[in-house]
Amino acid sequence: MSEPLILGIESTCDETAAAVVRGKTLVSNVVASSMDEHARYGGVIPEIASRAHTESFVPVVSQALADANIELSDVDAIAVSAGPGLAGCLAVGVSGAKSLAWAAGKPLYGINHVIGHVAVTQLQFGDIPENTLALIVSGGHTSILHVNNIATDVSVIGTTLDDAAGECFDKVARLLGFPYPGGPHIDRHAQAGNSKALRVPQGLTQGKAAAAHPYDFSFSGVKTAVARWIESQVDQGNDINVDDVCAALADSVASVLANKTMKAARGLDSSTVIVGGGFSANSQLRAALVDAGKRYGVNVRIPEIRLCTDNGAMVAMLGSNLVSAGVKPSSADFSIDSSMSLNTICMQ
Repeated sequence: MSEPLILGIESTCDETAAAVVRGKTLVSNVVASSMDEHARYGGVIPEIASRAHTESFVPVVSQALADANIELSDVDAIAVSAGPGLAGCLAVGVSGAKSLAWAAGKPLYGINHVIGHVAVTQLQFGDIPENTLALIVSGGHTSILHVNNIATDVSVIGTTLDDAAGECFDKVARLLGFPYPGGPHIDRHAQAGNSKALRVPQGLTQGKAAAAHPYDFSFSGVKTAVARWIESQVDQGNDINVDDVCAALADSVASVLANKTMKAARGLDSSTVIVGGGFSANSQLRAALVDAGKRYGVNVRIPEIRLCTDNGAMVAMLGSNLVSAGVKPSSADFSIDSSMSLNTICMQ
């Protein structure tokens, strides 16, 4: 068949996004973020995010179609994020996508937003080889996926047992008084600091814990260790070098993520590692993964920054893969799943 033309719609958190993909070529990509509205509260407020999605859905989808110079009737299928994510936000996107699909008579795919972070790299790097590993690092997820076929065969081989890397950064950022979102502030300060100024633990990397959880992560102890160090410095009347705290935190987290991922690549004899999710924009992590890839002889694919954060392109790209693979569309009555398993690619 000719390359499918797919409209992708994303609304899992605080970005309302839509994009059009033809085959593996991005035709249009529109994103409206409500992040500024959440900044005053120090985090995403689901009710505010849902309202923003409701207001932005029609303008964003209309702009994506206009930028692609097509009508809704021209697309071969529609893909929408059905989970995981915030329930109210997902409901807005899925309800809107169902309405569009019904009105235009188009097949609809309710896709896994997280696996979309893997698929989007095809827009930059091309086809995903068999036996590829994917490190997913976003606000709420830190997982290693084994990807044999992006449309039909994806499985979880490692995940976080507690906090995700992004959550860890957000918590430390609040301790340091950074505004939301804190990740970019930690990244910037880390570049000017000394990563050896304090010792930050690396969970599940030593002894029996590492043996029992070779590809899993734990970042809950990181925030506690940094908090206690800050408290001790305050009690002693010492000034806190924020740059050093950020550098030590970033170095610890990046090292764990890179080394565990390469260990998994060696264990599964995989020569390609894909990185996806908003946290993959972190400069220390990107550098650590590139360096580890060179040492292990692994091809590391890290997307450009605009494809790291939530966007419609990743939804449309996964939808394109599903259509090309002949996967049947989701049923008309499929529901959202805010805690969708990462073993699920598409709702049935």
